[in-house]
Amino acid sequence: MEEALGHAAHLAKTLVEGAAVLIVFYGAIESFARLLWIVITPSTTHGERKALWRRFGVWLLLGLEFELAADIIGSVISPSWMDIGELGAIAVIRTFLNYFLEKDLENAEETQQVVVDAKPASTKSDTQL
Repeated sequence: MEEALGHAAHLAKTLVEGAAVLIVFYGAIESFARLLWIVITPSTTHGERKALWRRFGVWLLLGLEFELAADIIGSVISPSWMDIGELGAIAVIRTFLNYFLEKDLENAEETQQVVVDAKPASTKSDTQL
Protein backbone atom coordinates (compact mmCIF):
# COMPACT_ATOMS: atom_id res chain seq x y z
CA MET A 1 0.00 0.00 0.00
CA GLU A 2 2.80 2.42 0.91
CA GLU A 3 4.57 1.63 -2.34
CA ALA A 4 1.43 2.40 -4.36
CA LEU A 5 0.99 5.67 -2.46
CA GLY A 6 4.63 6.53 -3.16
CA HIS A 7 4.19 5.89 -6.88
CA ALA A 8 0.97 7.91 -6.98
CA ALA A 9 2.62 10.82 -5.12
CA HIS A 10 5.62 10.71 -7.46
CA LEU A 11 3.32 10.77 -10.50
CA ALA A 12 1.26 13.62 -9.02
CA LYS A 13 4.43 15.59 -8.24
CA THR A 14 5.72 15.10 -11.77
CA LEU A 15 2.39 16.21 -13.28
CA VAL A 16 2.18 19.32 -11.09
CA GLU A 17 5.79 20.23 -11.87
CA GLY A 18 5.02 19.77 -15.57
CA ALA A 19 2.02 22.09 -15.19
CA ALA A 20 4.27 24.68 -13.51
CA VAL A 21 6.75 24.51 -16.39
CA LEU A 22 3.95 24.91 -18.94
CA ILE A 23 2.48 27.87 -17.05
CA VAL A 24 5.80 29.71 -16.84
CA PHE A 25 6.66 28.81 -20.44
CA TYR A 26 3.31 30.10 -21.70
CA GLY A 27 3.67 33.30 -19.69
CA ALA A 28 7.19 33.84 -21.02
CA ILE A 29 6.15 33.28 -24.63
CA GLU A 30 3.13 35.56 -24.28
CA SER A 31 5.21 38.25 -22.59
CA PHE A 32 7.96 38.00 -25.18
CA ALA A 33 5.45 38.36 -28.02
CA ARG A 34 3.89 41.41 -26.35
CA LEU A 35 7.35 42.82 -25.68
CA LEU A 36 8.22 42.53 -29.36
CA TRP A 37 4.99 44.38 -30.18
CA ILE A 38 5.90 47.10 -27.67
CA VAL A 39 9.37 47.44 -29.17
CA ILE A 40 8.12 47.85 -32.75
CA THR A 41 5.26 50.18 -31.80
CA PRO A 42 6.69 53.69 -31.31
CA SER A 43 3.64 55.05 -29.47
CA THR A 44 3.84 52.56 -26.59
CA THR A 45 3.26 54.14 -23.19
CA HIS A 46 4.90 53.38 -19.89
CA GLY A 47 1.54 52.07 -18.67
CA GLU A 48 1.51 49.40 -21.38
CA ARG A 49 4.99 48.26 -20.38
CA LYS A 50 3.92 48.11 -16.72
CA ALA A 51 0.83 46.13 -17.68
CA LEU A 52 3.07 43.64 -19.50
CA TRP A 53 5.29 43.35 -16.43
CA ARG A 54 2.27 42.79 -14.16
CA ARG A 55 0.79 40.14 -16.46
CA PHE A 56 4.10 38.27 -16.67
CA GLY A 57 4.42 38.53 -12.89
CA VAL A 58 1.03 36.88 -12.49
CA TRP A 59 2.15 33.95 -14.69
CA LEU A 60 5.36 33.61 -12.65
CA LEU A 61 3.40 33.75 -9.41
CA LEU A 62 1.04 31.04 -10.60
CA GLY A 63 3.98 28.88 -11.73
CA LEU A 64 5.65 29.30 -8.33
CA GLU A 65 2.44 28.26 -6.59
CA PHE A 66 2.34 25.07 -8.67
CA GLU A 67 6.00 24.39 -7.86
CA LEU A 68 5.27 24.83 -4.16
CA ALA A 69 2.38 22.39 -4.49
CA ALA A 70 4.74 19.90 -6.15
CA ASP A 71 7.18 20.34 -3.26
CA ILE A 72 4.42 19.64 -0.75
CA ILE A 73 3.42 16.51 -2.65
CA GLY A 74 7.08 15.54 -2.78
CA SER A 75 7.27 15.64 1.00
CA VAL A 76 5.08 12.53 1.01
CA ILE A 77 7.75 10.55 -0.81
CA SER A 78 10.89 12.04 0.76
CA PRO A 79 12.71 9.12 2.37
CA SER A 80 15.34 10.92 4.47
CA TRP A 81 15.71 13.91 6.78
CA MET A 82 18.21 15.38 4.33
CA ASP A 83 15.60 15.34 1.55
CA ILE A 84 12.99 16.82 3.88
CA GLY A 85 15.43 19.57 4.94
CA GLU A 86 16.22 20.44 1.32
CA LEU A 87 12.53 20.44 0.51
CA GLY A 88 11.84 22.74 3.46
CA ALA A 89 14.53 25.18 2.33
CA ILE A 90 13.18 25.20 -1.22
CA ALA A 91 9.62 25.70 0.06
CA VAL A 92 10.71 28.64 2.22
CA ILE A 93 12.55 30.28 -0.67
CA ARG A 94 9.60 29.82 -3.03
CA THR A 95 7.20 31.12 -0.40
CA PHE A 96 9.29 34.28 0.02
CA LEU A 97 9.47 34.71 -3.76
CA ASN A 98 5.69 34.33 -3.96
CA TYR A 99 5.14 36.80 -1.15
CA PHE A 100 7.36 39.54 -2.53
CA LEU A 101 6.21 39.09 -6.12
CA GLU A 102 2.59 39.29 -4.99
CA LYS A 103 3.34 42.44 -2.95
CA ASP A 104 5.02 44.01 -6.01
CA LEU A 105 2.00 43.20 -8.16
CA GLU A 106 -0.44 44.59 -5.57
CA ASN A 107 1.65 47.75 -5.26
CA ALA A 108 1.72 48.18 -9.04
CA GLU A 109 -2.06 47.74 -9.24
CA GLU A 110 -2.63 50.26 -6.44
CA THR A 111 -0.32 52.75 -8.16
CA GLN A 112 -2.18 52.25 -11.43
CA GLN A 113 -5.51 52.81 -9.69
CA VAL A 114 -4.26 56.04 -8.09
CA VAL A 115 -3.15 57.30 -11.51
CA VAL A 116 -6.53 56.44 -13.06
CA ASP A 117 -8.44 58.09 -10.18
CA ALA A 118 -6.26 61.21 -10.40
CA LYS A 119 -7.16 61.92 -14.05
CA PRO A 120 -9.20 65.11 -14.57
CA ALA A 121 -12.96 64.63 -14.93
CA SER A 122 -12.83 65.81 -18.54
CA THR A 123 -10.84 62.73 -19.55
CA LYS A 124 -13.11 60.22 -17.82
CA SER A 125 -15.74 58.53 -19.92
CA ASP A 126 -19.43 59.34 -19.57
CA THR A 127 -20.04 55.94 -17.96
CA GLN A 128 -17.87 56.94 -15.00
CA LEU A 129 -19.72 60.21 -14.36
